Amino acid sequence: MHQEDTKLDFANQPIFIAIDTGLKSWKTCIMTQHLEHTTFTQPPQTKVLVKYLHRNFPGGRYHCVYEAGYQGFWIHRELLDEGIENIVVNPADVPTKHKEQRRKTNGVDARKLCRSLRNGELTGIYVPSASACEDRSLIRNRYCFVKKQTRCKNQIKASLAFSGTTLPEEFVTSHWSRKYIGWLQQRRFKQSSGTEAFHALVDELLFQRQMIARLTKQIRILAMTEPYSRLVDHLRSITGISTLSAMVFLTELIDIDRFGSLDHLASYCGLVPDEHSTGEEQTLTGITHRCNGLLRGVLIECAWMAARKDPQLLMDFTKLSNRMPKNKAIIRIARKLLNRIRFVLKNEKPYEGTLTQGSRLSGEPCEAFHSKN
Repeated sequence: MHQEDTKLDFANQPIFIAIDTGLKSWKTCIMTQHLEHTTFTQPPQTKVLVKYLHRNFPGGRYHCVYEAGYQGFWIHRELLDEGIENIVVNPADVPTKHKEQRRKTNGVDARKLCRSLRNGELTGIYVPSASACEDRSLIRNRYCFVKKQTRCKNQIKASLAFSGTTLPEEFVTSHWSRKYIGWLQQRRFKQSSGTEAFHALVDELLFQRQMIARLTKQIRILAMTEPYSRLVDHLRSITGISTLSAMVFLTELIDIDRFGSLDHLASYCGLVPDEHSTGEEQTLTGITHRCNGLLRGVLIECAWMAARKDPQLLMDFTKLSNRMPKNKAIIRIARKLLNRIRFVLKNEKPYEGTLTQGSRLSGEPCEAFHSKN
């Protein structure tokens, strides 16, 4: 009697999986080399997916992908621990048909991802370690609080202007000193409702200042630990870079060797132009919007400081400013500064430029960490 072998065996056969992640559920698409197997909804747990694959495709070579987003990289790490090859991709880099743009659903997104993965059209982004992500979050949170503080200051100034309040002469250029904030706390309006609304803004400002001071202290403590302490000292040998800005570079770049060239690094930092060219016509559309915004902001602020204190950069900035606007000239200076940073991180030694003894202000603070009045 003939018996059919019903044992599943997908040994060495590639199985492609794409996950459209969500907070309460995931839409998962699974394809083989020749057809689409299924698209289904599952709980947001990697173990559910792993169990399904082992049951339906035992022995297969699993290749998985999902888009970078608010859920971070914990899914990536759990999939790797389960022996599933996974990449995380930038959503903007996923090839999309016009029909998929017009009709966008979780299932469409999952199938689109899976199809691109099977066709070899996707390139994964760099995934930092869990500890690197936590260190980076400390610096990013401080930057967020600085922006909130700036917004709060603008709201206070707008409230004073709206009520017709004239600042005393001593506070016109006080730059939010303790005495000026004390004056704000004593400010009274005709109605108690107006006074309460204004004091709520002042209380929020005090809270933001407290949080910024707390996070700054923690960042400085972190900068004295390994693996940061030695590299922070090396970066501070570059004019215009302080401990805080050095920690931004270290936690955002993480591994300088992942950038094959200065052009690659400059592109990541957003110091290159965008271009839309066709045929003989070449059109540059200004500095690119695709970048690490925090890195570019801090680099440009450090470049302004370095251009004032470093004789070589000051001379370069002066020459550039004679033939272009200053806001464009400083981008060139930021790129020169980035080249110095790359040299220091790749060689792991201090920067030794042709500077005079009095011009190297390694501890000069970076204005990117301070709010604008």
